[in-house]
This record gives sequence, C-alpha cells and structure tokens, in this order.
Amino acid sequence: MQPVHPPFTLSDPAAMTCFAARLAPMLRAGDVLLLEGPIGAGKTHFARALIQSLLPVPEDVPSPTFTLVQTYEGAAFEIWHADLYRLTHPDEAVELGLTEAFETALCLVEWPDRLGPDRPKKALTLRFSAQPDDVRDMALLSDAPEWASRLKGLSDV
Repeated sequence: MQPVHPPFTLSDPAAMTCFAARLAPMLRAGDVLLLEGPIGAGKTHFARALIQSLLPVPEDVPSPTFTLVQTYEGAAFEIWHADLYRLTHPDEAVELGLTEAFETALCLVEWPDRLGPDRPKKALTLRFSAQPDDVRDMALLSDAPEWASRLKGLSDV
C-alpha cells in the first residue's frame, strides 16, 4: 500500500470528529474504509463521527463489537460499520454479507486483517496510532491510485 495523502496528527477527540466530517462529503457508495490500529487508537470514535456526519437525522451509533455489523441509512447510500475483532476466519466476514456490501454501500471495517484474501483491493486504509494526551496520528494508504486525487482537497476543507 502507498500513502495517498500526507499523514495527519489529530490533537484530541474533537479534531478526530472534525476530520471525519471533512472526509464524509468525499465518500460514496462502494467505498470501503479499512480502519487499522491497536485497541484504543480511535477507530470506533472516527467511525462514529463519520457515520453521524452522513446521517440525515442524528442517531445513536453504537460500537458493533458484539453485533459485528451495524447498518445505517445515509442520505445518499447505506452505511455499514463492521467490527471484525471477534472473527476467527475470513469466511465469517463473507457470511455477514460484507463482500456484497463492499459493492453497494459505504463500509467502515475495524480489524480488516480478519478479512484475509477478501480484503478489497480498492479500499482506503486509515492507520491509527495513539500518542500521549489523546493525540492520534493517522496515515491514509491505498493500492488504488484514484484515492490520491479524491482526497486532494482534504487538508483545505
């Protein structure tokens, strides 16, 4: 995977929420965001903020840790939020319907390593790392060159 945008340093949870709101208008149905990082790095906080910014009416966005997948009706497309931490085999992700959702919905996937060979080739990977004092670093990576052009104005938004 190659960087498709310069990395971000987010100073606190509010900065993460703001970043998610700036990214949201650049996304569309069929996009897959793979959220990587250790427990506590900010993956769920980011996903919650992004989903809430895409919903026509604000609603509670719980973590899908135990349900594995939560779905939402966005204004323009369906949104899937998956937490694959508890999966033990890539076939379990297929059973959840994720591979079909990758084509038709915006999908946010925490713990994407659990997808194995079903990891989408055109996905955007957001790699989170935690620093002291709630600071988070985020790298944006992909093998799909179109992400670099789509994210070009992200810093200016």
